Amino acid sequence: MKVLVTGGAGFIGSNLVDELAKKARVVVLDNFSSGKKANLAHHAGNTNVDVIEGDIRDKGLVRRLTKDVDIVYHLAVQCLRVSINDPEINHEVNATGTLNLCMAAHENKVRRFVYVSSSEVYGTALTAPMDETHPKEPTTVYGASKLAGEQYALAYHRTYGLKSMVVIPFNTYGPREHYEGAHGEVIPKFVLRALNDERPVIFGDGSQTRDFTYVSDTVRGIVLASACDGMIGQTVNIARGEEVSIRALAEKVYLKLGKSPILPVFEKARPGDVQRHFAGVKKAEQLFGFRAETGIDEGLDIFIEWFTSQGYDLGQLMKEDVVFNWEKPA
Repeated sequence: MKVLVTGGAGFIGSNLVDELAKKARVVVLDNFSSGKKANLAHHAGNTNVDVIEGDIRDKGLVRRLTKDVDIVYHLAVQCLRVSINDPEINHEVNATGTLNLCMAAHENKVRRFVYVSSSEVYGTALTAPMDETHPKEPTTVYGASKLAGEQYALAYHRTYGLKSMVVIPFNTYGPREHYEGAHGEVIPKFVLRALNDERPVIFGDGSQTRDFTYVSDTVRGIVLASACDGMIGQTVNIARGEEVSIRALAEKVYLKLGKSPILPVFEKARPGDVQRHFAGVKKAEQLFGFRAETGIDEGLDIFIEWFTSQGYDLGQLMKEDVVFNWEKPA
């Protein structure tokens, strides 16, 4: 089997490539704007993995790369925080880029199209847990552009018969997660600051919640969904199904690293941040037997062990970890 993974050098994408390469030939398409070549370096010499540097906005390229492909796993994206100061590129990559892929996949008769969306399409929870029928009211251009991508993928199924599906991961964390600048995520940033004896920085009052899902669970859910015939034309959440406040998360990280008690630095809430995410997960279990196996405490232990084993110059990383000003252009 031959599969195409867009954004395959990114955090979730590279972990997905690792899993898929065990049984399939994998073509990775990534422009390395946020993904890293280092995330795929261990596949050097692996004849099952081909890495192509390119952009999903290049119609000719995606048309060529989708030829003779069985499954497209579409993860290429411009991230949420980039959308605050550059909404146009978020639209171009996340929405128009997805349309390009849908057109190419349909033209080349791809057997299955797996669109990997984001919990940001829901906006903040109006009811909880948030199942797949929850209203989709994104608060950012990023969330809106990901929702546009969902609708393109599903419309191509309804109109043209493309065997597409939408998978919605919630707040994935684990090895290779970004810790740098605007791309940096909360767990690696907390770990980095704790290791440098610095206080955690929390945007808002810390009461906001997220449903943190360990990356191996997210990848397993994506793969199971892609193999499920009942997922054609459907949308499904992939998540742990457990909410944790950002304040409680900071306390967990610092306690695990022996840095307690702590007093966070509270910054102004970031524009577009949702207040609550808590996933409904019954549909994934009913359709293809998926349940997340790794709880937040176990997942943090694994991530911290991985992070501290990488030989990073923690002091240098800390110097580069400035608090991003979301109100000024990047």
